[in-house]
Formats: sequence, structure tokens, C-alpha cells
Amino acid sequence: MTIAEAQQQVDSWIRTTGVRYFNELTNMAILTEEVGEVARIISRTYGEQSFKESDTGRDLADELADVMFVVICLANQTGIDLTEALQQNIMKKTGRDAERHKNNDKLFSE
Repeated sequence: MTIAEAQQQVDSWIRTTGVRYFNELTNMAILTEEVGEVARIISRTYGEQSFKESDTGRDLADELADVMFVVICLANQTGIDLTEALQQNIMKKTGRDAERHKNNDKLFSE
């Protein structure tokens, strides 16, 4: 699935199953919740925190997909073409960071 196809599929789902988009502020709050759920899994899987009984059944892939879904909703409702935005963002990072990471000794020590 391309990014454009994902944007179309989410839009179709929202208009049929979801009835309508939540407003942008609500979606921003939902996005924050979803990122928190990703952080919870990461901190327990790769960090020092231990899992709780309430963490049972949580899946990183599913939570990352939730984040993507809400990001796509926000893009759709604000008229952003995520394919174009991502291409521009990668170009920006490439120009800005072309030598920065190669010269970062911290990335080569471990």
C-alpha cells in the first residue's frame, strides 16, 4: 500500500464507518494518547520498566498502526499530501544532515 492509498483508504473508512472526522484538536489528543501507548510498550520492552497485568495483549505493531492512522486523519483533514510531505522532509534532512551524522563520534562508539 502506498502512502496515497493509505490516505484514500483511511478517508473511505472515516466516511463510511467512522461517520466523520473528529476535529483536529480531538485528533491531536488521540494522537498523543496513541504515542503514549507506543512509549509504554517501548519502555517496558527495551527500558527498565516491568510489564503490568494491564499491559497484557498490547502489541507494538498495532499501536504504531494506530499512530499512523491518526496522523493520516490529520493529514487528510488539513489537506496534506503525505507522500509529498515525506519526500520534502527527507530532502530537507539529507541537505541539513549530509555530514552531521557521519561526523558524530557518539554514533560510532559503543
